[in-house]
Amino acid sequence: MSKQTSARRRPGRRAAIAAGLVLAVGLGVSTQVSAQAAVRVPAKISTAKVSAAASRSVTGTPGQVVTRVSDFYGAYIDAKGDYEDPDATLAAALRKHYLTPDFAQRLAAWEGENGVDGVLRAQNVPARWTVTDNGAVGNSHEVVVTLTFGSGETAQKTKLFVLVEKYNRIVDIETTSAR
Repeated sequence: MSKQTSARRRPGRRAAIAAGLVLAVGLGVSTQVSAQAAVRVPAKISTAKVSAAASRSVTGTPGQVVTRVSDFYGAYIDAKGDYEDPDATLAAALRKHYLTPDFAQRLAAWEGENGVDGVLRAQNVPARWTVTDNGAVGNSHEVVVTLTFGSGETAQKTKLFVLVEKYNRIVDIETTSAR
């Protein structure tokens, strides 16, 4: 095929491609317009609620100890805290993923002796939790997890000291600091 032949064919191909794009865009717009017409929009939205919801954020960094412990506790509490359908399988999988095998065995033994969940150090699930960096301890890192049970005047707080090894696996949970 010579350059002249392919040059003569290009305008036809370009026209076909352009027509296809126009048709696709046209169909997309008409579908979008009909979909938008079907959506019901509330007449009034409280800007106070929208700005309050928009201002809340959570940040984290993969590999950061505080983020990792926060992710574990958040997911674990969610798995255990669904009162209608707690997910014991998920809770066990989270333990397997985040805890070292040695600590998981020690924790199971502790739970057998004390009759409570060793990750939460309680029989029930907290209403809130806070995770704070407590610094390096030897080759490990300590993170403070504050669990709040109940609310208002009857709220009780439990402070846990979570020790994380350099490979980001939990090696211990205690009620006193390793520092």
